[in-house]
Amino acid sequence: MKRLSVLPQQCLLLVTCLLMALEAVPIDIDKTKVKAEGHVEGEKVENPDTGLYYDEYLRQVIDVLETDKHFREKLQTADIEEIKSGKLSRELDLVSHHVRTRLDELKRQEVARLRMLIKAKMDSVQDTGIDHQALLKQFEHLNHQNPDTFEPKDLDMLIKAATSDLENYDKTRHEEFKKYEMMKEHERREYLKTLDEEKRKREESKFEEMKKKHGDHPKVHHPGSKDQLKEVWEEADGLDPNEFDPKTFFKLHDVNNDDFLDEQELEALFTKELEKVYDPKNEEDDMVEMEEERLRMREHVMNEVDINKDRLVTLEEFLRATEKKEFLEPDSWETLDQQQLFTEDELKEFENHISQQEDELRKKAEELQKQKEELQRQHDQLQAQKQELQQVVKQMEQKKLQQGNPPAGPGGELKIQPPGEHNKAGDAPQHPAGGDQPLPPGHVQEPAVRTDQVHP
Repeated sequence: MKRLSVLPQQCLLLVTCLLMALEAVPIDIDKTKVKAEGHVEGEKVENPDTGLYYDEYLRQVIDVLETDKHFREKLQTADIEEIKSGKLSRELDLVSHHVRTRLDELKRQEVARLRMLIKAKMDSVQDTGIDHQALLKQFEHLNHQNPDTFEPKDLDMLIKAATSDLENYDKTRHEEFKKYEMMKEHERREYLKTLDEEKRKREESKFEEMKKKHGDHPKVHHPGSKDQLKEVWEEADGLDPNEFDPKTFFKLHDVNNDDFLDEQELEALFTKELEKVYDPKNEEDDMVEMEEERLRMREHVMNEVDINKDRLVTLEEFLRATEKKEFLEPDSWETLDQQQLFTEDELKEFENHISQQEDELRKKAEELQKQKEELQRQHDQLQAQKQELQQVVKQMEQKKLQQGNPPAGPGGELKIQPPGEHNKAGDAPQHPAGGDQPLPPGHVQEPAVRTDQVHP
């Protein structure tokens, strides 16, 4: 599963809403508060991939809006509800002409990109008569009715689309992980069916042994608990566990110094716990499961600590969480190997779905095979007809040669020699009477008899 990394520090408060469900959403409320330490001048900061199909467009719009002083000031004073309600979008009418021109250009580029994707998709199924305007309706991050200019409605739609899509991102990841686990079990059971009884017993025994080995790990502290944070304080930070201070801990792990613990900064805190359970060198440890465990830990802490549900943890929220009873006396964390990830009924339904897909693919393969065989038959038939025609032409040429007729050329034309060509073979010249060719020496040509003369 793809991990998402931290956005650049120059992103403004607008990212709070636009990237609300992103795994890493550092917000820079006031750039004057961001410390310069740790940043190398000229260092290129790589933007993360949100997983959205309009990710590049979203980031470009943010970057352009950031350049307008008026809009930036409004962002700094706006709250999340103003952004989500569309009130902030109306401020777009007050931005500079240069910014609006650049936004118009970005939108035209995005519309052109979407049209190209639509055409490519339609071409793949050999569809004709594409109605781009109608198909653009499926994209909810821009106003397709006005493809040329970026209006407040476009900003409002972009905010709402990104918010909705990213809020469902974690849910989608959980569903994909569940399918992954069911596919693993399905393939294991199908493999067992191919073995004889003795080999099947050995494989089952090996499976249970690896499962037990994976589950034999140290206690995993509850994510966000005092024991878990103190372990990071001692082993990762190298500090005295007896001097644990929540405020200092927060400052240490606010890596980009924006006064928030974003989702990636939180996930980094769970590395020690995950290493107790997962080791990439061990055959029994699945790294896909480790990422799912990390996601579950981060979601748990956010649910417990993030009071205003903006996917960011402030210092105030963090300190308030350390005062809760659960922070001091938590239960141990129940890892994935201790949970039932799916039921037999769910697995059966999944296998039925796979079986249906396999049947459809098998039918398509059979149809393609029949088409291939038919094409081959037609090809063989044409080749046979061609050979028959060539044989007929050959026989006709042989027959003409036997009858003394000149053979036909490649196109069926007669091969007739031009006049005088046979003289080259040494034949005597033949001149018709009255011809204008010179006579041989000593030869007297008799005068021609004229029938129109009367003799006395």
